[in-house]
Amino acid sequence: MKPEISFEFFPPQTAEGTEKLRATRRQLAQLKPAFFSCTFGAGGSTRDRTLETVLEIQAEGLPAAPHLSCIGSTGENIRAVLERYQAAGIRRIVALRGDLPSGMADPGEFRYANELVAFIRAETGDGFHIEVAAYPEYHPQAKSPRDDLLNFKRKVDAGADSAITQYFYNADAYAHFVDAAQALGIAVPIVPGIMPIASFSKIARFSDACGTEIPRWMRKKFESFGDDAASVRSFGLDVVTALCERLLANGAPGLHFYTLNQAGLTSTICQRLGL
Repeated sequence: MKPEISFEFFPPQTAEGTEKLRATRRQLAQLKPAFFSCTFGAGGSTRDRTLETVLEIQAEGLPAAPHLSCIGSTGENIRAVLERYQAAGIRRIVALRGDLPSGMADPGEFRYANELVAFIRAETGDGFHIEVAAYPEYHPQAKSPRDDLLNFKRKVDAGADSAITQYFYNADAYAHFVDAAQALGIAVPIVPGIMPIASFSKIARFSDACGTEIPRWMRKKFESFGDDAASVRSFGLDVVTALCERLLANGAPGLHFYTLNQAGLTSTICQRLGL
């Protein structure tokens, strides 16, 4: 069976960004993804732009999956958003806890993603396929790997259908996480999140913030290229394609690409993989 691929965007902030994302979408739509997801800012800060973006994707006849984070939200406004999405024919939601914006002390009615998943199920039954997040290298705020796995299990037990992981560059971390999840009785598909590498400095900054390990050999090789953007791009394509090949060969159910609203690298990787 052909693995499913999906692509993630963030809602653009400008008219120019909106046009650029439309061009990106046209290019990636040719790869026939299972869905396009769209992120949701901390505390719902991009709520309206997320809504506009996913409604436009859906109106183009492409399957859209909005992110919905519960921090800073109330049952009332989550219910209203779910109704809008259902009316637009959207059938997939990525349900997340989300980050508390700096300066916001009150997390709102929901504290954890499993509470949001349970709320969506109670409100809409089987109206949505619910994706949740998983962390092969463990959530940076988790007390222990065991705690992180139990938290993941709570989301699945609350009604999640499948999971998308944080991006990683260590295939063994993903394999170990899937084995540990299955040992706990978790049977939902766990799709690896893939981050193409256009800029090493940017990816190093992202990774330090979210707890993703860049293997030392990779880090050293990238650093050796200095400002040689072509070499960074070429090596990045090679290592990420090899990672995807290994994941698919070992039975990963699909690949979810964090595109950063760019089509080039993701398209090239998918072509190299024969997808």
